Amino acid sequence: MSEKKQITKRRMAIAGAGVAVLVAGSLTWTSANAAEDASPSIKTLSSTSASKLASKLTSDIKGDAGSYYDAKAKKLVVNVTDQDAKAKVEAEGAVGKIVQHTMAQLESTKDALTEQDITGTSRIVDVKSNKVVITADRTVKGEKLAQLKKQAKAEGSKVEMQRTAGKYTTKIAGGDAIHGDGGRCSLGFNVTLDGKPAFLTAGHCSTAIASWSEEEGGPEIAKSGDGKFPGNDYGIATFTGDTEHPSEVDLYNGSTQKISAAAEAEVGMKVTRSGSTTQVHDGEVKAVDASVSYPEGTVDGLIQTDVCAEPGDSGGSLFSEDKAIGLTSGGSGDCSAGGETFFQPVPAALEALGAELP
Repeated sequence: MSEKKQITKRRMAIAGAGVAVLVAGSLTWTSANAAEDASPSIKTLSSTSASKLASKLTSDIKGDAGSYYDAKAKKLVVNVTDQDAKAKVEAEGAVGKIVQHTMAQLESTKDALTEQDITGTSRIVDVKSNKVVITADRTVKGEKLAQLKKQAKAEGSKVEMQRTAGKYTTKIAGGDAIHGDGGRCSLGFNVTLDGKPAFLTAGHCSTAIASWSEEEGGPEIAKSGDGKFPGNDYGIATFTGDTEHPSEVDLYNGSTQKISAAAEAEVGMKVTRSGSTTQVHDGEVKAVDASVSYPEGTVDGLIQTDVCAEPGDSGGSLFSEDKAIGLTSGGSGDCSAGGETFFQPVPAALEALGAELP
């Protein structure tokens, strides 16, 4: 922590965390690399261009099965269920991959499983494997485990079940950004709310802590406003003093990353997480619309990545170049062994809260 009593521009640009929803352990991911396609129509794309093309193709194709970005090959892969759709996709410059299940079928299956959710489980649609992946933590055993296995078996080839050695739980841990009411968190992204400076953070921070200061026991610099947790995991706090609020993220190397806009996550997107416990780490988006069942309740609509995180990184920012992508909600493993992390999408948080990036 800085010894200064006032918030500096650099301090308020930091995207760290404090109150964490974290899991010990890790997931084993089933991956499917994009098949190499010799067709001259297949385009080499940036992640931004791939995202735009994916939105167009998945809305145009009847019975689409999702898409993802192959960052290594720099190609967009679009899952389809027949040869006609494959030809249409490839004529537009993407790789067409024939799979068994449509996205609508997988999402319906995931929603049905979420309605029967068991504490200590998470559910995602893994577009690369074309399955719904259920992960159960170490607390799921006995009758609960038998029930989960029965649910998974009933869905046949649409569902794959995995285990993690950790436990889905909420933890208050140390970050070096903002303090209040006996806990610590860090801001995710600076925003404006009704023309006033504010910041986004995790909902399990803003719903638990009403007033914020730079140092433990220090003078108030912000008050929490609206937030939601569980269900979602977003919150906002409005500065109560005259504080600079640049739209930047701390890179912990003496520089910052400017943030110009918010963007939706895409599977395969390369992303960076900044947090005050483990600082800056890179990774890839593995799934969107993930559901996680914590003891406090289920959180839906999360981004899942392979970026590592540890207690204290919660509330920090996930970004891709100059685009704000997510707010750290929770995860598993650590930055020695690795793991996955869940994020609240920023666009949804901005819309729900009525906030804007500066």
